[in-house]
Amino acid sequence: MINQRVLLARYPLGLPVEADFSFDEVPVPEPEDGEFLIRNLYFSLDAGFRQWMREGAGDNYLSAMAIARPVMSLTLGRVERSRHPDFDEGMLVLGRHAWETYTLTDASDFTAPLEVDADLPLHLYLGTLGPTGLTAYLGLMDIGQPKAGETVVVSAAGGAVGSVAGQIAKALGCRTVGLTSSDDKAAWLERGIGYDVGVNYNAAGGLDEALKKACPEGVDIYFDNVGGAILDTTLTHLRQGARVVLCGMVADYHDVEKPYGVSHLWEAITKRATLKGFMYTDEVARYPEAMARLRHWFETGAIQSFDEIRDGIEATPAAFCGLFTGANRGKIMIKL
Repeated sequence: MINQRVLLARYPLGLPVEADFSFDEVPVPEPEDGEFLIRNLYFSLDAGFRQWMREGAGDNYLSAMAIARPVMSLTLGRVERSRHPDFDEGMLVLGRHAWETYTLTDASDFTAPLEVDADLPLHLYLGTLGPTGLTAYLGLMDIGQPKAGETVVVSAAGGAVGSVAGQIAKALGCRTVGLTSSDDKAAWLERGIGYDVGVNYNAAGGLDEALKKACPEGVDIYFDNVGGAILDTTLTHLRQGARVVLCGMVADYHDVEKPYGVSHLWEAITKRATLKGFMYTDEVARYPEAMARLRHWFETGAIQSFDEIRDGIEATPAAFCGLFTGANRGKIMIKL
């Protein structure tokens, strides 16, 4: 048995490219006492992991990835062999593992058993009914605290988390505005996902003019997946008592010089706004509640899952790099 792996060949400079990654093959290890072997079925491709593909990233939530080692990821797999009392062979698990066909672990690296409904596609539990949906739900509900009739703006609105956050807000009776990078994707936000307004922040006049038109009375909740200039501009359109959900900073992940400096924080003071970041892994006790509501919305059609599934481990580097060029719509996963 051979373990195919995707390695970090070098730290990306700027936007990641396929040459930043390499492949190798090693024998599949045998589990020892307290360990189990997972056969990975799906990789989740998440832009946030770019943050730890840099030298000296330190222990900021996660440690920096090592050169010539498998790239860290979220994975869904099945226990192949086990010498661990809590993980039986055949069990499905979610974990923070790596881009490899087999993973040996002792469960200390965020590995959890997964219960699924056989009537639903398995990949949903890595996306809308898994970490992606949990991120959107917990960020929007806990920090955003949406109320019917409020205006919710979402950046990277056509991405994995953004597409779910926008649909949840809509299901709760909010007016939704999605920010994206092209007219074509802005039209898709409205036609495909169901946003009330899709905004191309690259259009003539820029984001400031677009937000004046789309949100004439201001923004009650801003779910931010981007940071940088988009966050800075949106701060100038907050209503009094607004809530800003800090979920991601994709605009800064590849900045090798200096991250964009936000200059309009005074708006948070004068508007009595709340800006708060979060990690969905901090709220494990809330997962049953979140999953139940996500499942209900999915089954009733209030939210849909927008997934792009690429086949084979060899497709992983190109698919990951595409996250930073606006190529994806919804969630990108690799099926092994």
